[in-house]
Amino acid sequence: MAEHLSQSELDYPFKLLEYFNGFRISKAIFSACELGVFDLLLQSQKPMSAVEVAQKLGTSEDGIERLLDVLVAIEIVDVEVVQGTAFYSSTDVANLYLAKTSPKSLHDLIIYNSQTIYPLWNNLVDAVREGKNQNEKTFGLPSEEIFSAIYRSEEEMLKFMGLMNSTWVIDGHDIVTAFDLSSFKTVIDLGAVVQTAQRHFAQQDDTICFQEGDFFEGEIPPADLYILARIIHDWKEDKNLKLLKKIHTACHPGGGVLIAEALLFENRRGPTMVQMFSLNMLVQTEGKEHPPSHYTRLLTDAGFRDVQVCRTGKSYDAILALK
Repeated sequence: MAEHLSQSELDYPFKLLEYFNGFRISKAIFSACELGVFDLLLQSQKPMSAVEVAQKLGTSEDGIERLLDVLVAIEIVDVEVVQGTAFYSSTDVANLYLAKTSPKSLHDLIIYNSQTIYPLWNNLVDAVREGKNQNEKTFGLPSEEIFSAIYRSEEEMLKFMGLMNSTWVIDGHDIVTAFDLSSFKTVIDLGAVVQTAQRHFAQQDDTICFQEGDFFEGEIPPADLYILARIIHDWKEDKNLKLLKKIHTACHPGGGVLIAEALLFENRRGPTMVQMFSLNMLVQTEGKEHPPSHYTRLLTDAGFRDVQVCRTGKSYDAILALK
């Protein structure tokens, strides 16, 4: 490892200290979203002092000032000091991605990360030791029933669906345009809300359906294309192979399956975010993230052919296989 480090890093561990503090930065952003900081700053007609923000949000002046200063330091909030008083305003990035009212808002994703993922990661040591998710220790729910944990109440189900929609707002277009899908006239989305796909296929006068229920045991209707968005990474290989074989049987000749997942590099060196996603699958589900070769083999074993992979350069990549 040492040979890859610059001398300055060996003299003083700047990067390591940055990584150590990563959870604090995440929680600062999460907390600001939960408090409504970004919505307030967006709606304000002028920059606000910490006193004004505290009064509007019902927080302590000292606490909100410290939080706002962190957001300034990480360039999510702007500040101007006038006669000794700091006035805060929202940045374009915060307005676009952190305010609830923005069409590209990631607010739901952030709330889910703060209130569901963050508590699970408190038990990461146990997840690594035991090799299983931490739903039981974190939420008191059976580890083998992962969607009982995710859908443990209507509120939690809505949070999860909000998470899925939030990420799809910024990734969906790249997935559904990664390949030429114009030949597929009937499309079934299995298990995920894909609003971008719905819009995309609606423009082509094609039909897209949302398939609810247990697709491992229930019937899968015939179609030209099946979308599996962030489904495969939740489950063990035997379940995924069973599902893909069912899809292959139901699929019209010449049809296919479009998979959206975050792809690892074959050399196991990243991407860092995808490695983190895989670790998250350990603490929350029974699955993991994989490199393209895994999906090629899995789809081939299920009977599909002509497996194509498209790395989008964003959070999620696309895989298309034909029958």
